[in-house]
Amino acid sequence: MSTRILTLLFAAAVTIAAVGCSSGPQRPALVAEAFFDAFAGRDLEAAANITNLPERASTALTSAWQQLQAEGLDVRSGDTRVTGDTATVDYTYSWRLPKERVWTYRGQLQMGRSEGRWTVRWTASDIHPRLGDTQTLELRATPAPRARVNERSGSDVLVPGTVHRVVFTVAKAADPTYVANAIATALNPITPKLTGTALLAAARKADGGAYPVEILTEWEYNQVGGDLLGLPGVTVSSEWDMVSTDRDFAPDLLTQVRKTIIDEVDGRAGWRVVTQNSNGADIAVLHEVEPEPAPSFSLSLDRHVQNAAQRAVDARPEQAMTVVLQPSTGAILAVAQNRAADRDGPVATSGLYPPGSTFKTITAAAAMNAGIATPDTVVPCPSRITIGERTIPNYNLFTVGDVPLATAYERSCNTAFAKISSQLPSDALHLAAAQLGIGPDYTVAGLPTVSGQVPESKTAVQRAEDGIGQGKVVVSPFGMALVAATIANGAAPVPYLISGHNTTVDGQRPAADSEVIDGLRMMMRKVVLGGTAERIADMGEVYGKTGEAEVEGGSHSWFIGYRGDMAFATLLVKAGSSDNAVAVTREMLTALPAGY
Repeated sequence: MSTRILTLLFAAAVTIAAVGCSSGPQRPALVAEAFFDAFAGRDLEAAANITNLPERASTALTSAWQQLQAEGLDVRSGDTRVTGDTATVDYTYSWRLPKERVWTYRGQLQMGRSEGRWTVRWTASDIHPRLGDTQTLELRATPAPRARVNERSGSDVLVPGTVHRVVFTVAKAADPTYVANAIATALNPITPKLTGTALLAAARKADGGAYPVEILTEWEYNQVGGDLLGLPGVTVSSEWDMVSTDRDFAPDLLTQVRKTIIDEVDGRAGWRVVTQNSNGADIAVLHEVEPEPAPSFSLSLDRHVQNAAQRAVDARPEQAMTVVLQPSTGAILAVAQNRAADRDGPVATSGLYPPGSTFKTITAAAAMNAGIATPDTVVPCPSRITIGERTIPNYNLFTVGDVPLATAYERSCNTAFAKISSQLPSDALHLAAAQLGIGPDYTVAGLPTVSGQVPESKTAVQRAEDGIGQGKVVVSPFGMALVAATIANGAAPVPYLISGHNTTVDGQRPAADSEVIDGLRMMMRKVVLGGTAERIADMGEVYGKTGEAEVEGGSHSWFIGYRGDMAFATLLVKAGSSDNAVAVTREMLTALPAGY
């Protein structure tokens, strides 16, 4: 026990003794101070004994501490006014309540003198001036509305709500096949592609035997929950969560966003102190602090762009993905990948793939940086070329002879770019890639990202292969969307997904010369107007570069580019011709409203 409390208790004891034994004059302020010290020191019996009704006072004082869940009380006494055998002593109480709450108010302690002795004349107003003698105090929390998550135009994409987790434990079902089929049938309105066969196979592989089948919103559960109840081996648990307003809107991406913001959605709860009568009914509110809701989270996603991109990739059987950025701001407008891609995780932003001929954009930038070539420099484009021990052919062994670099880019001439790349300094591709956004690490809140890897090439053969996107270079669609956005913007933007959550960039991104940017723009426009991306020429002023990257078992189909303030990269894994990626991008652009 602290010296301060011992001193207070001693003073209270002395005062009580004086009140009970002394026949001399007493000061009401001294008795009031003893009451205040005992009350603040939580020696409620001592405080009650200074009153004229100790039993009733003890009950009320104890109730106040308990019902307020108080952690401490500071008391300041004020003026004392004496009228004959009565007196009032002003007080200021400051209750210290849970979660750093403080409740301060003023009142008057009632005093009385009998046979020369002053005591506290007990009334509930000695605790609070508006507290009745048959009333009690109660502290209540007022929860703050949880934050919501909205997309670019302001519509909600994640809201606070209840989810229902459906779990299937095969070992608890006498007839697992019947139960699996029953689950699939029940969930058909929600997940029409789920089959009993697939569900049973997955459930049998579940770690621990319990397989999480689906997470349903409140509305969805109300539609199908009745058909799930009572199925052997099926359990449904309910819990609070951030709930998607549309399960088809960027499902993989919103899963990542939810993980990022889930600990930030609670606002600051409000609180109030009320009085209650003996029946537990509220009488009055003595103090109230309004809750402070957490502000909504705004995503850079554009609903129109996201939906258009998602529909375009969903139409493909292969793993298909598209990333769309706003060059002027770095806003991530869309991250779309189909279910086939979802099986490997967030590959649209963190999967690494050989870029094929889209990488000729970086090779062209490196050539211009090094002074080896400009878009007008005439270069040879034979059907094949041998560099060291490596022979590099053009697609179907085509040749266009000696042509300007811009034409070689437009026609995607491997031999021309392999030759140029072999003549570059060992770090030229690495530096050019960094200028266009590839290589640095981007820590984007709510989104796992990897831009790509472009190592230095010490041999001419390695540089030749890297220069056409078939060597050791690997990139993500996110990284190639950054390349397109950098060319459109003139400088590498800083990508972001959640407003107010800054992105950190670890790695240098030196600025590219304006002549290099202008050259790349001109060449990318030629690709659309008369080159390998002519299919998309009717979609407005589109700039782009196609690519087909050979891999074991097939080739990846790529298309990167921009239109207005919208840059994109589309990848179809092992889909063959780059024309397939152009077609998917065209479908996305076709689905956008006018003005995009």
